[in-house]
Amino acid sequence: MEPDLSCAPPGAEPEPELLYLLHDVARLLRREIDRRARMHDMNRAQWVMLIRLARNPGLSQKDLAEIIEVEPMTVARLTDRLEARGLVERRADPRDRRIWRLHLTDEADPILQDIEMHRGAVADFIAADLTPAMIEATTEGLIRMKTSLLKADRAADAYMISAAKAEQEIA
Repeated sequence: MEPDLSCAPPGAEPEPELLYLLHDVARLLRREIDRRARMHDMNRAQWVMLIRLARNPGLSQKDLAEIIEVEPMTVARLTDRLEARGLVERRADPRDRRIWRLHLTDEADPILQDIEMHRGAVADFIAADLTPAMIEATTEGLIRMKTSLLKADRAADAYMISAAKAEQEIA
C-alpha cells in the first residue's frame, strides 16, 4: 500500500497546501535529525546546543535558552548531560557570578565534525530530486517567508510592550 504523502487535512481533497507542506517537511526533517543524533547517544536539542555554542562561544544558559526557544531549566539539564560527557563546560561570568557562560571543550570537535557531516548528508538527501534552480527558488521563498514572520513577530512584541506601558500608566 502506498503511503499517503498528501498534506491535506482528513476529509479534504489530497492536494499540497503550503502550510501543511512546511509543517510536514519540518516534522520529517526533525525526525531524521533525531534518528541521526541517537546514533551518537544524543538528541537533536543537544546537537542544536553544540552548533549554537560553536558559533557563539560563551553564551549564558539564559541566552541560549532564548535562542533555541526552550526554558532555561531545559538548557540547564541539557548542559548537565553535555558537561558529563566532557563536551561543554560552565565558566563563571567575570562581571556577574550568578551567570554561567557555556563553552565547548576540545572533546566536542569530533562530534561537531560528525554533526556537520550529517547536516550535509541530510541536505543532499532532501534536495536530491531538485534542480539547482528549484533549490535557489525554494531558498529565496523560505527567506522571504522568514523575513515576513520576523517582521510580524517584532510588530507583535512592540504592540505588547506599548500595551503594557499604557496599562501601567492607567493603573
